[in-house]
Amino acid sequence: MIEPYRIHVPQADLDDLADRLARTRWPNEIDDAGWDYGFPLARLRQLADHWRTRYDWRAHEARINELPQYTTEIDGQRIHFLHLRAENPDALPLILTHGWPGSFLEFLDVLEPLRRDFHLVVPSIPGFGFSGPTRDRGWDVARVARAWAELMDRLGYRHYGAQGGDFGAGISTALGAHAPDRVVGVHVTYQPLPPDPEAGPLSAADEARLDTVRALQAARPPYQALQATTPQTLGYALTDSPVGQLAWIAERFAHWTDPATPVDDERLLTDVSLYWLTATAASSARLTRETPRGGTPCPAPLGVAVFAHDITLAVRPLVERRYDVRHWSEFDRGGHFAAMEVPDLFARDVREFFTALAPPAA
Repeated sequence: MIEPYRIHVPQADLDDLADRLARTRWPNEIDDAGWDYGFPLARLRQLADHWRTRYDWRAHEARINELPQYTTEIDGQRIHFLHLRAENPDALPLILTHGWPGSFLEFLDVLEPLRRDFHLVVPSIPGFGFSGPTRDRGWDVARVARAWAELMDRLGYRHYGAQGGDFGAGISTALGAHAPDRVVGVHVTYQPLPPDPEAGPLSAADEARLDTVRALQAARPPYQALQATTPQTLGYALTDSPVGQLAWIAERFAHWTDPATPVDDERLLTDVSLYWLTATAASSARLTRETPRGGTPCPAPLGVAVFAHDITLAVRPLVERRYDVRHWSEFDRGGHFAAMEVPDLFARDVREFFTALAPPAA
């Protein structure tokens, strides 16, 4: 059963958030520490003050509630999603999947441009936001992909495209592998692959990209190591301290965005508020633990958009060894949250890839 959904966070939860922010117990900081030891104290105080005194969740909640939202239960888990139909009844359906520490909110700026050509389905990954928390083991990208296939079936979509970045890229390729007769193409904005000794010589530029991947493999980022090993332990701190949750997410946004296209504080705080108000810090982190490292083979045609300031940049010869690459774009601006940072470039590239594909057989 699919049911309409509207967000309404209890006022008591908002009051509790404001009270906790007002009583924050701040650590000290070494003079002139900058980013050397982690998120700078002055900047975090600024964000926390904005969150407590100027940020208005109700205003953002009302704007989100203008969009058609629904919930359904799949595989024992509540799934929250947006569903926007194009005016053209024969438009291609397209499922857009976010990553961590993002949310369905990543796509707000591209909904109207894309719905001119596509029926849009924008779900929240199980364990994230209003699709959370999860309550059993095994919610990896493959299980999420199976849930997405069921969701698209329930909506009556026989053929559709899939798009994603971060975990959304892995879920989208896994969906293409799970339902190859349904998925007409997959578009991703993130496709890190390990070195492949059989790939042959690479250009200097590709070797430089691969060096970044090697460096991440050699020294796994602390946030990733914690989420992949002890997400429950981490969850206690992030679920009890709003400033802890804020620092955990804001640091990723600071490091993973293009300095020329930052995500503004209001958008950042809405994303952080979603994690806080749904108490999904631990359940969203479990996706990192549950999901094995490495890309998922996928027979569907692949489109790749590379944004210059992403965490790592895809190496085309490596991607082409594993996937049927039909489209490749390189952009000199934008970062990991491309749909939020450069929605114009993102929407244009998604449209170009899917409209160039041959229409599916009836």
